[in-house]
Amino acid sequence: MTTYKDFEDAVQANKDKWDRRFLEMAKLVSTWSKDPSTQTGAVIVRPDKTVLSVGFNGFPKRMQDTPELYADREVKYSRIIHCEMNAVLHSPESVNGCILYTYPFASCDRCAVHMIQAGISRFVFPKLPEDKVERWGEALKKSIAYFNESRVDWTEL
Repeated sequence: MTTYKDFEDAVQANKDKWDRRFLEMAKLVSTWSKDPSTQTGAVIVRPDKTVLSVGFNGFPKRMQDTPELYADREVKYSRIIHCEMNAVLHSPESVNGCILYTYPFASCDRCAVHMIQAGISRFVFPKLPEDKVERWGEALKKSIAYFNESRVDWTEL
């Protein structure tokens, strides 16, 4: 006899399957970034599991986008748009109630507040690689705190 627990387990397994698929898609999108040191990707998915938008970290449209500008950290950080914001800004419709997936790590605290304001209802990301903890760990802790405070579901895979 099938129990409610069996049903819950099957639902969770299906959810995990889709989460992994969309994280793989975010990984692919990250390769489109021209940033030689950190390539990030985002995928925004509607509740019906259809892709709404994608984004990667890069410079704004119509701005110079040369290797020399990416090599200068000060210039790069003043110009770069994070993958999450590119995905939100390029979305053809509201992202309210959607799920946002990022690769290779969770969103910074600045992107988190914008995602919350835009109405992202769930956030999925891979575990922060050890070599990124020193640089990004504190910002990511803030992000998680903001998501918790705002009741945005999040999953670390």
